[in-house]
Amino acid sequence: EAIARERITMFFGVPTIFIALLSMDLSKYDLSSIRYEMSAAATMPEEISRRWTERFGRRVYEGYGLTECSPFACYNDLVEHRFGSVGRAVEGFELAIFDDADRELPRGEWGEIVIRGPGVMKGYWNRPEDTAQALRGGWLHSGDIGRMDDDGYVFIVDRVKDMINLSGFKVWPAEVEQYLYKLPQVQEVAVYGVPHPEKGEQVVAAVVPRPGQRLTPDEVIAYCRANIAAYKVPARVDIVTELPKSATGKILKRVLRDQAAQP
Repeated sequence: EAIARERITMFFGVPTIFIALLSMDLSKYDLSSIRYEMSAAATMPEEISRRWTERFGRRVYEGYGLTECSPFACYNDLVEHRFGSVGRAVEGFELAIFDDADRELPRGEWGEIVIRGPGVMKGYWNRPEDTAQALRGGWLHSGDIGRMDDDGYVFIVDRVKDMINLSGFKVWPAEVEQYLYKLPQVQEVAVYGVPHPEKGEQVVAAVVPRPGQRLTPDEVIAYCRANIAAYKVPARVDIVTELPKSATGKILKRVLRDQAAQP
């Protein structure tokens, strides 16, 4: 209604907004004023981008960046747009793909996205060790996994760590786990993300109660709602007797993800 009333020409949203709009009947609204749409904050599924173009005759443009680079580092070309890509480096910036030893990889190979340019931060306030880790070798290490094609277009595939991306909001499992460990009844907990058709991912917590203690999923969720931001609250809580672990005692979240994917 606002677009039709105000004759909006540019529309910005996270991928879930575009997904929601695709599920709606918009025929009663005059949206002819829109000339440009952009998606940010999370990677737009290529299928959604293609469906949008088929339905509305326009492409959804994407960019990529971090707070640490103020914030955009690359952006999709208005003419040479490529589905599934977040674009090429913006003017003044340089992007590369590094391996685990901080060596640049050939085009087309997957690795960590690194960035340098005038917008890159000088460092984290009063966090010299984190700064040295993030800016080693003169590059900002993003922690995101991607590849670059021969023309410099960047494609993001995964994250280095276990960060959960829920409708564009970043959820750090360790932060949620710290709150859950404050519950007296909790023995162990593992928080991880599982795919969600609309939100990208959703938060799941596997909780082991202390011996002799009783704990229900509703109690865990109620505790989280009272203590952390709504988007960080687990959508599902599994009360289990034990968590899968490696020989060294490390919790194997990949096993939990695989189990959650089972019908």
